[in-house]
Amino acid sequence: MGTTNPDLVELRDLKVAFDGVQVLHGIDLTVARGEALGLVGESGCGKSVTWLAALGLLPGKAAVTGSIRVDGRQLCGAERSDLEEVRGGRIAMIFQDPSSSLNPVLRIGRQIVEALQIHRGLRGQAARTEALRLLDMVGIPDAPRRFDLYPHEFSGGQCQRLMIAMALAGEPDLLVADEPTTALDATIQAQILDLLNALRAETGMALVFISHDLGAVSQVCERVCVMYAGRIVEEGSVAQLFSQPRHPYTRGLFDAIPRIDGPRDRLIPIPGTVPNPKHLPAGCSFSPRCPYAVDACGSTYPSLEFQGDGRRLACMRPVPAVTTSGEAKRRIHEGLMA
Repeated sequence: MGTTNPDLVELRDLKVAFDGVQVLHGIDLTVARGEALGLVGESGCGKSVTWLAALGLLPGKAAVTGSIRVDGRQLCGAERSDLEEVRGGRIAMIFQDPSSSLNPVLRIGRQIVEALQIHRGLRGQAARTEALRLLDMVGIPDAPRRFDLYPHEFSGGQCQRLMIAMALAGEPDLLVADEPTTALDATIQAQILDLLNALRAETGMALVFISHDLGAVSQVCERVCVMYAGRIVEEGSVAQLFSQPRHPYTRGLFDAIPRIDGPRDRLIPIPGTVPNPKHLPAGCSFSPRCPYAVDACGSTYPSLEFQGDGRRLACMRPVPAVTTSGEAKRRIHEGLMA
């Protein structure tokens, strides 16, 4: 009897260019069935583009190369009909701004029913019953009455729950959540994170959680990829990265986390900004901002390689293996929401 591939999604040497400008530089990552993977980094690092490319949602001017496999099925260069079988059914994505993703002139119930018709072929009362079940599942109170309301009649947090309900309509194997807690207050953020954890436990689906919020990542993910300027620079378990970040960029992200209690210490920001894709440094893209950089860092880009502890790291001068302070770990694992 053959063995089942544990990886649901496999991206190999994924590259994306817009009008000849390279924005992704060979992404290699996998998502196992049922796991929760975090993708972190500053805005402009390529987190969202990676998954928009994987799902064939980039505009026509984007040139996408490499390998994108879902259950071994190649999607890079696939026909539109093949992509449509995967989108929503096998992999669903919720976007950063739910209010702009919901149709403002259609009632919520109709939008969820439409997803059920497309992905599961449900019609009539069966579709309505299932839509109400999904609204209950994501915590929308008084679902029968609110079924006929419009998006503007829901709060920001409730709109995010509605987007999750629509994503679940196709019973996906993987949910890609792109900044799902952006612009929500701390209490609502915590509720959305709890909901994602509960849904994973109930459905067994995998989760890709795209965020710049390390606290949120620590609450829902088991493994983390850190991206910078279109590349993965470090990958490991939450325990590894949160106790001993080795890439200078990862360490910089931790050092920049603010305190919410105790004395008001000055933050340690990462100097500079993410470089323009048109003008990347010749070597490591982070070298102009890196306090550990040496001359070689400015001329040669390090390959992403496995380390002795199982993590992957792309750096010539890693941060010394010292443990992140107990205070920093406490703030991170409390999700910065205490």
